[in-house]
Amino acid sequence: MRDLIPLLLAVVVLSSGCDPDGYSCNSEGCYADNDNPQYQTLEDCNSICEEQIPGGCGSLVLYDYYLYSTVQIGDQCWFAENCRYLPEVSPSSEESTKAPYYYVYDYQGTDVAAAKSTENYETYGVLYNWPAVMTDDICPSGWHIPSDGEWQTMEMELGMSEADASSYGARGSPVGDYMKSTYGWNDGGNGSNTSGFTGLPGGVRYWAGFTFEGIYSYWWTSSASPGAEAWIRILINNGSDVG
Repeated sequence: MRDLIPLLLAVVVLSSGCDPDGYSCNSEGCYADNDNPQYQTLEDCNSICEEQIPGGCGSLVLYDYYLYSTVQIGDQCWFAENCRYLPEVSPSSEESTKAPYYYVYDYQGTDVAAAKSTENYETYGVLYNWPAVMTDDICPSGWHIPSDGEWQTMEMELGMSEADASSYGARGSPVGDYMKSTYGWNDGGNGSNTSGFTGLPGGVRYWAGFTFEGIYSYWWTSSASPGAEAWIRILINNGSDVG
């Protein structure tokens, strides 16, 4: 759902696109941007876009020795899996609201190599606190943590009304079904994943430890908000809405 909860959450990232002074690119390549009065050569645009998404959106993107799947949803290009950036790792008992903290579901040590060897890291990636989300190195060049508005754009592309997308709490059914993976959710809660987003139920870390694997998936947005650290998104096993 569109909500405000200060938890430790997963992250997906969104392409920043290619807009070099009058040219932009999408999965089909470069095109003139008529909203920008400046311009560069088409050759420059092609060079930049090929660096960001070789082969266009839907191709694999290499970052920090891992190849990420990508998916085109409307005019946006999303990672189709959670971030795995893990410069350090902490047990669930350690936390901070000021310094970056990184966790792997159910891992209670501090050895990065050991954390990366776990099945949960392979399946769900990394759980981050808000300061970790805002570090520069969490995304590859040309990508960024999507804002609340960019999440809304994706949700509306999948059929959610503008009124629902800008509202609070669980909303927009059956868009959640389109975003959930076809496997991994408890109690028959798998989705259709018609969007290709492949949302997995990776759970969350909060003050008492790790919980909700198989039941919930949580993602940060980059949009700070009054009363909590940031807007988030939630999918749940027994629903087809988006929180």
